[in-house]
Amino acid sequence: MNEELFDFLEASPTAFQAIDVISKKLTAAGFQQLSVTNDWKIAPGGQYFVTQNGTAIIAFTAPEQKLQQFKAAASHSDSPAFKIKANPEMADKTYVRLNVEKYGGMLVSPWFDRPLTIAGRVVVKENGRLSTRLVHIDRDLLMIPSLCIHFDRAANEGRKFDIQKELLPIAGEATDAGLLKEVVAENAGVKPDSIVSSDLFVVNRDKPVTWGLQNEFIASPRIDDLECTYSDLAGFLSADAPAPHAMKVYAVFDNEEVGSRTRQGADSSFFRDALERAAFSLGLSGAEFRTAVSRSFVLSADNAHAIHPAHPDKYDPVNAPQMNAGPVIKYNAAQKYTTDAVSAAVFKELCAKADAPFQEFTNHSDIAGGSTLGNLLSSTFPAASVDIGLAQLAMHSPYESAGAKDPAYLTAAVKAFYETEILVEGDEIKIG
Repeated sequence: MNEELFDFLEASPTAFQAIDVISKKLTAAGFQQLSVTNDWKIAPGGQYFVTQNGTAIIAFTAPEQKLQQFKAAASHSDSPAFKIKANPEMADKTYVRLNVEKYGGMLVSPWFDRPLTIAGRVVVKENGRLSTRLVHIDRDLLMIPSLCIHFDRAANEGRKFDIQKELLPIAGEATDAGLLKEVVAENAGVKPDSIVSSDLFVVNRDKPVTWGLQNEFIASPRIDDLECTYSDLAGFLSADAPAPHAMKVYAVFDNEEVGSRTRQGADSSFFRDALERAAFSLGLSGAEFRTAVSRSFVLSADNAHAIHPAHPDKYDPVNAPQMNAGPVIKYNAAQKYTTDAVSAAVFKELCAKADAPFQEFTNHSDIAGGSTLGNLLSSTFPAASVDIGLAQLAMHSPYESAGAKDPAYLTAAVKAFYETEILVEGDEIKIG
């Protein structure tokens, strides 16, 4: 399975490419693409997907019988990176550098001295119409060089980085000024003067690898959260049809790393709107749709922190996950994760059915953690929900590590989730 995961990671330098790859996989599996701007005609047993802004996607299989519940797995497509600003070329007497800014809560220091390139999308004007083209320049194009130790004797003592000064990647010599647009246009297959605007990122070129004395670990750019995104997709596509009254749903959202408050983020109405439109097309009333939501269950999948051997004091003394020990159930008293006793019990039962181990995570009581998708989805889609993930190291680094066994464990658990009848009846849940 990890070979396919590696192929997906390499083909997905940004959220734009990730959703494009997922769309193609769904189409190959017989799913029909819908448009948010057109009416929908959903047939019982039909398979469909819809995208938003090219960076979020919702796929679903309509039930054969009257819709009574939704079973959804959700993850996110974006990762921290440097976003390229408008009018990016900054030339001095020696070099051309690119003007960039941080996207997400990134670890900055590992970006130095790595092979980098550009990926994302451009908007082009052709024949009076605006359309998008994906860009992925598949060669070593950029570098952010460190200042040598001779000129910075305190470099190893820790300091704050000046993004606007120190993290602008070198793209070429001063004489190369003006070439960037040509290089981007050539990759997009368009003329330079047809490009109107862009969403481009600096991305790491390092390839995914397997490592460890027994090849027990993997490392790659964008493990958070494309590892969960791919494992969810594998479980979704391999699962047999759920109960005849349940809609099987797979969702990936963008902009989780910056708060999700966009039309393609989990804190939008995109998820509810899509499922509501599908339900109405299947003949449900507004009241019946709301009842189906109350009977539903959501897996919110976003990676978790594996214990770091040099910093065990940063973790809870009991609930500190490790790599290769299975999916992580995440809890937070402040409700940054949606897991409660009931939803956790359901996921534990699913892991048992899938013969997959599980583990649990809570933050150190004196150290604040992050948040994810589940609590945001709950504000517009109030279904039972559990927050899970896979344990990894170096989260938000341009090169992260995780367990080689864990993607298969999560895929098996997600497959079991879709295939298992889960009846939500008020505060009780019956698992078939």
